[in-house]
Amino acid sequence: MNTIQEVLQSGTKWLEARGVDAPRYSMQSLMVHVLGRDKTWLYLHYEDALTEPQLEQLRHLLRERGKGVPLQHLLGETEFFRRSFRSDARALVPRPETEELVEMALQMVPRREGLRVLDMGCGSGVIGITLALELAALRPDVVLADISEAALSLALENATALGARVRTYRSDLFSAWTPAPENAVIPPDDFDLVLANLPYVPEGENVSAEVRHDPATALYGGADGLDIVRRFVVDLLPHASPGALVLLEVGHDQGQAVCDLMRAAGYERTQVLTDMSGKARFPIGYAPQVAPSAADDATHEG
Repeated sequence: MNTIQEVLQSGTKWLEARGVDAPRYSMQSLMVHVLGRDKTWLYLHYEDALTEPQLEQLRHLLRERGKGVPLQHLLGETEFFRRSFRSDARALVPRPETEELVEMALQMVPRREGLRVLDMGCGSGVIGITLALELAALRPDVVLADISEAALSLALENATALGARVRTYRSDLFSAWTPAPENAVIPPDDFDLVLANLPYVPEGENVSAEVRHDPATALYGGADGLDIVRRFVVDLLPHASPGALVLLEVGHDQGQAVCDLMRAAGYERTQVLTDMSGKARFPIGYAPQVAPSAADDATHEG
């Protein structure tokens, strides 16, 4: 007979031997998922026997977890800002630090009705959807943009499930803002709040088995990881309102470099904020009070 306690212990040891992070938490979460119960019920029923179909399902999930498949993908969901979001291989698994980024934005953004908000590189949509829900009383106009059609489909599923009012656009940074036959509807401009968690991992950098299950397009940003960020901080300016608040999430050792890029592009009051671990990963700044026009750009290019 395989009791809940026996399977929990043996599964934890199996995951631990394969170097899986938080093996007991992973095993508990998988058991809760398979049994359709919560962890309190689990503790109160340690001596209950598992059925063969339950054991077979657990074996399959354990094998996948042992290969480094993220727990969120196996469960099909992740928690972000006290809400449950669908999570799968279509988009990056949201990181705890990203919640800190959203919290900073909510503390810093002016509370006025009709805010125009942009979540660039939205992935599963956790940033933009959370802002749409947290700022709902202000009736914000929230745009989610991503180069990946698969990621946008996941973001739209999350927005629908949570009742968030957002608009999604497939775009390579601001390509959807360029009039073209394939761009039937041009997204709005003059954003007051912009957040971006763009690819920033340097090409060739060794990442964990779990991270390797995230889409490559959401991870890698060229030789030093900042190719896409460089484009973004410049290309955003014509689409930002004067004085717009801009916040980015980057690698733990990239914050100052990105802050310097923002300052060189003309952003004002730039600084780098730290996460709860003390790592400087959140460069922020404000768009200049006079945004560059297309004519100015053409003059500089000429």
